[in-house]
Amino acid sequence: MTSIGQKGISRLSIIPVRAEPSDAAEMVTQLLFGDHYSVIDISKDQKWVKIEIYFDHYQGWIDSKQFHYISEEYFDQINNSDYKICTDLTASILYQKNLISVTLGSVIPISTNEIFAIEEHLGFNGEAKSLSAKRDFEYLKGVVKKYLNAPYLWGGKSPFGIDCSGFTQMVFKICGYNLKRDASQQVQQGKLVDGLVNALPGDLAFFRNEDKKVTHVGILLENQEIIHASGRVKIDFLDENGIFNAEQKGYTHYLTDIKRILA
Repeated sequence: MTSIGQKGISRLSIIPVRAEPSDAAEMVTQLLFGDHYSVIDISKDQKWVKIEIYFDHYQGWIDSKQFHYISEEYFDQINNSDYKICTDLTASILYQKNLISVTLGSVIPISTNEIFAIEEHLGFNGEAKSLSAKRDFEYLKGVVKKYLNAPYLWGGKSPFGIDCSGFTQMVFKICGYNLKRDASQQVQQGKLVDGLVNALPGDLAFFRNEDKKVTHVGILLENQEIIHASGRVKIDFLDENGIFNAEQKGYTHYLTDIKRILA
């Protein structure tokens, strides 16, 4: 039986994390394969487990049938190991004689090119890089292209459905940087850039709603272009006012802050 304080890990391609313990509840984020977490609550009927994700401390509920227990020792092993992150759009893992498809940004428990786990043995067929290895804008450009035209999905983190802050978080995670989950949290990170004129490709651009709350984020490219998730992951024109959508012939998002994350 699952208990509060236990540790877990995703051993499925994608697991929805919900705001409340119900299949009908809002999906606030997702676990990709290899994401690990702590149990912080359990529903009265034992059907739902509330977790806190280790990477970004985000909280939500997962179906107890999708909970996969790991020991404290293995949890600490993951925290102290420089594992790999999948850089292919899709790849496959052989886990307990079952073939599992994994997506871009999944954590692969391999260190120094060898299987590296106390309790599990997994075979990985795909391309990956070290989680801690930091990459520059030229590398980031290649990563964002893999998400291009991914459909918008509230709470999503994969190329098959992703939201604006999930997109920025995953791109920077693959490039070796830790971003929080929501745009309103990400705007608190990094170095403030004084206006679009001083911005560099790879900077994060944040956008406000009518209440002046940060609700959207994207990644600056060259030539005053921005890539962001809105309907789908796409490239639009950006100026000092915000994002100009050529199809709609108007501004869709209004610029408020620019932050630099890349070293």
